[in-house]
Amino acid sequence: MVREKQAFLRNVVVIVDAAVIVLAFAISYFISYHLRQAYGLGEMAFAIAPNLKGFAYFTRMNFALIAFYLPMWIITLASQGAYKDFRTKTFFNIFFNILVAGGLTVFALGTPIFLFKMILTSRLFIGVMWGLTIIFLVLERQLVNLLLDYIHELGYNQVNLLIVGTGRRARDFINVVKSHANWGLRIVGLIDDEHDMFGKEIEGYRVLGRLQDIPFILHRKVIDRVIFVVPRLWLNRIDEAILACEREGIPTSISMDLYDLRIAKVRQTDFSGFPLLEFETFTAKEWQLFVKRAVDIVLSLAMMLVLSPLLLFLMIALKLTSRGPVFFTQQRCGLNGRAFTLYKFRSMYVGAEMKRRELEKNNEMDGPVFKIKRDPRITPLGRIIRKLSLDELPQLFNVLKGDMSFVGPRPPLAIEVDLYKMWQRRRLSLKPGLTCIWQVSGRNKIGFEKWMEMDLEYIDNWSLWLDFKIIVKTVFVVMFGYGAS
Repeated sequence: MVREKQAFLRNVVVIVDAAVIVLAFAISYFISYHLRQAYGLGEMAFAIAPNLKGFAYFTRMNFALIAFYLPMWIITLASQGAYKDFRTKTFFNIFFNILVAGGLTVFALGTPIFLFKMILTSRLFIGVMWGLTIIFLVLERQLVNLLLDYIHELGYNQVNLLIVGTGRRARDFINVVKSHANWGLRIVGLIDDEHDMFGKEIEGYRVLGRLQDIPFILHRKVIDRVIFVVPRLWLNRIDEAILACEREGIPTSISMDLYDLRIAKVRQTDFSGFPLLEFETFTAKEWQLFVKRAVDIVLSLAMMLVLSPLLLFLMIALKLTSRGPVFFTQQRCGLNGRAFTLYKFRSMYVGAEMKRRELEKNNEMDGPVFKIKRDPRITPLGRIIRKLSLDELPQLFNVLKGDMSFVGPRPPLAIEVDLYKMWQRRRLSLKPGLTCIWQVSGRNKIGFEKWMEMDLEYIDNWSLWLDFKIIVKTVFVVMFGYGAS
């Protein structure tokens, strides 16, 4: 209902934004032309005349510029959340979103100028176009909001709601509707199945009757939708009410927050005709997961190819400096506890795992993880490759196989998972990775509980942009060996 309407308005605003950006490009041509004439700044490249014919020629010669400028604005605006809940944002929030998006766009504008060798592109024109676009977008967004408010004030695009339920959750729902008057929702009244509730007011709205009265109310009132915000115990009592709405052709909605969930998000889906409610703590669109996996495959293959001389050198060096295999393999826990074989360059002497119990009293990490700075089991070369994180390069093969991703919580040992607290096990709900927030925030300098919290923070706030930022930070962390031991 609301989401579909918001999605439609969002698409309309994107189209209007695109038109405004093109308009700013056109007007900037004429302003730049006259500014150069007025202040004797010389001629602008490809600007043959201050008329439509001159503008058409200028556009043809700078097509690569506008072809990049337009979508870049839309992308940066979307990345700044300019299209999310735009009807409830203050003027300052709108202006800030557009200003930041403009900064990112003008910064990225150097790409087409460099690629297409547009050395004649006027810097004055770029500046005028950038400033004009920001002004136009801010004005356009304000005008759109004023227009929509005016339409609602006239009574158009209003949806009349009948709310079934008067409990805490129903009251919360009513308050949300009241606080978003610009959604065009109007509550006609409430329904409660208790006889003594008839006529009472809840949050300023009158109880019109009981469940059995809904058909009568539908005939007496203009109702566009009936929304059930009821306790779980009511679910077997609302069948007749829903069927009555169906007979009348009135759409119904049932609140899905039937359980007091703190983390998981609820969504409705369909499984071959079976409607299902899904409760998920990690949510991502399929195209986002596809991009994440595609990046893993391309990047792991590219790095294995580029680093092949280094990998070969390390294999030879490890073989020559200490007895034992080049690679160290270990069973780790992956997505939702799946066991997989993790590959690393061997950095310890043969039999190091057997000596761990003797050294556990020196463990410097809290929780089930074992780490000591001066671990006697580590070889001299192993200490170097650990400091530079080179021992983890074979995990590129794990990423290529799909056991791991570039970014994700580090894969634990099964024995460590057995010692996890219940809330810590949620870190297994995402595919493990080579690096994560913990990795770029100090690693072994951070306590176990804080480490777990960082992994859950990553899961709860995951996005492709967050992955990109972590990868960039990881490069600097690896270069300086921060937190590694």
